[in-house]
Amino acid sequence: MNFLKEKIVGIDISQHIGSKRIINIQLKEEILDKLIFPFNHFDITALEYKPFTRFTIAKSLDDLTLKKLGKLMNSIIRDRNSGCFIVEPETINTKIDDIFLVKLSTAISHLIGKPNHDSMTGKYYARFYVKHHDNSDSYLRKAYINMDLHTDGTYVKEKTDWLLMTKIEEKNAEAGETTMLHLDDWEHCKEMSNDPIGQQNFTWASPKSKNVEYKLEHSVFSKDKEGRSQISYIDQFPEPKNMEQGLFLQKLSDALEESKNKLALPLKPGSTIFSNNYFWLHGRKPFKKNINLSRELLRIRGVFTDSKVNKGQS
Repeated sequence: MNFLKEKIVGIDISQHIGSKRIINIQLKEEILDKLIFPFNHFDITALEYKPFTRFTIAKSLDDLTLKKLGKLMNSIIRDRNSGCFIVEPETINTKIDDIFLVKLSTAISHLIGKPNHDSMTGKYYARFYVKHHDNSDSYLRKAYINMDLHTDGTYVKEKTDWLLMTKIEEKNAEAGETTMLHLDDWEHCKEMSNDPIGQQNFTWASPKSKNVEYKLEHSVFSKDKEGRSQISYIDQFPEPKNMEQGLFLQKLSDALEESKNKLALPLKPGSTIFSNNYFWLHGRKPFKKNINLSRELLRIRGVFTDSKVNKGQS
């Protein structure tokens, strides 16, 4: 499907400069200005405690585009050849603050499906910082080391069909680009996904900060209904049961990080990247050291709410 042919008033649609697979969706000021009133109708507390209000603000966004935006985003995220889009406001001003971005992220996610409960925060979303100093129990927030390519939801029972990440704010940040890799662009996909070890059940756990008490069993690779490879993997959380599994994970990690097709995307504050979690991996390059470094991110993970989509591990 040629998404670039779509015409929506108040929306600019283009191909990302770094990848023909990623679609840019720019919200023009005329749309942003019209969102302020319906967004102001609900405060953050209402959105957190009354789940139905989240669908109401999602509808307000879709209505402004004559219901074309939701249809476009759903088509992109379900398309194996794409499966990723970036939404960014045309301009960032005092009206586009952190509260507005939480509401915009909420609206986008609820046009696609239903967010999972985030056990780390006890909400449907999580906000967290990457800073110069970090005392967390996960290396994913360590600013000055590479965050290796991974998918989300590897250690929870809920399916994670998609992932939304919004850059709320960034100060004194240099480098730290978002890295992405589409499974079909990975040179070693066929070799690794067909390895019998990749079909075995691995044990997956998580640090205490995630507030998940159980461990999970699932394979790294699976197939969708069309027989195409899917992946569920993060390097920090598997507990290999033997030498065979440990060496497979090492080979997998090396092959992903060494891929020549890994993208490095500089994202502007206010930008939201939305990806299919079954065939897009994501990570982050290290930042350059700065004691005043601060980046705030918002994360929403969730599921599709229709029966047309392949669901997770087979």
